[in-house]
Amino acid sequence: MVGDNVTNPGVYPLSEALRMAEELMLDLVEISPKADPPVCKVVDYNKFLYEQKKKQKEMKAKATKVVVKEIRFGPNTDDHDYNFKKNHAIKFLQEGAKLKAYVFFKGRTILFKDKGEILLLRLAQDLEEYGKVEKLPVLEGKKMTMFIAPKK
Repeated sequence: MVGDNVTNPGVYPLSEALRMAEELMLDLVEISPKADPPVCKVVDYNKFLYEQKKKQKEMKAKATKVVVKEIRFGPNTDDHDYNFKKNHAIKFLQEGAKLKAYVFFKGRTILFKDKGEILLLRLAQDLEEYGKVEKLPVLEGKKMTMFIAPKK
């Protein structure tokens, strides 16, 4: 048993630990149940919960958030438009964002599935030095999608 208010921390039977916590008008909280013997702490339980939530919130704030940027092509995208969008993709990858590039097939353009795949593979090849392909082009409904992650 440990705690800020405990004068001599040590190993106590459960009944005595509960009595000591009750005398101090605090709660007996099990910190690590898998230890031998289990470690308990004499604290105010509400304060303990508050501090744990605070720690979790800090850890969540420090976690990196993954940003996904999208670039849309048509199956008959011209070279100038392709280069313009490729430059945007390079900028996104350099900023550390993931890239979702997709070819959208509208109406009868679904006949040009091969053109869409060639376009996405060309983009992957052009962006090879900035990022690596996470998922190769896959046709899902009217979209052919590919994911590229930035290089560290």
